Amino acid sequence: MKMVMAVVQDKDSNRLSNALIQSGFRSTKLASTGGFLKAGNTTFMIGMEDDRVSEVFVVIRNNCKVRDQLVTPVSPMGGTTDSYIPFPVEVQVGGATVFVLPIERFEHF
Repeated sequence: MKMVMAVVQDKDSNRLSNALIQSGFRSTKLASTGGFLKAGNTTFMIGMEDDRVSEVFVVIRNNCKVRDQLVTPVSPMGGTTDSYIPFPVEVQVGGATVFVLPIERFEHF
């Protein structure tokens, strides 16, 4: 048995949730926040048999897209900020970060 944990951008959360249900996967959604952009994410916890891991990867890959986004960097913490002028920087966001963990035992009450 495996636990797949997928951290996805909030924009992809509903689409992925619906696709998981249609594919017969049960999941638990947790609200989370990214450390780099301080933006909202959703973490899905999906328990499954070992032979279905590749199937859930296809569902995640098809529903979580990478996109470009302009962000303004935060001002530096040290020194003077009088001459600091933040310029927007284009970064890639979205997609999914996926972890696969072995599960020794699973109980459902």
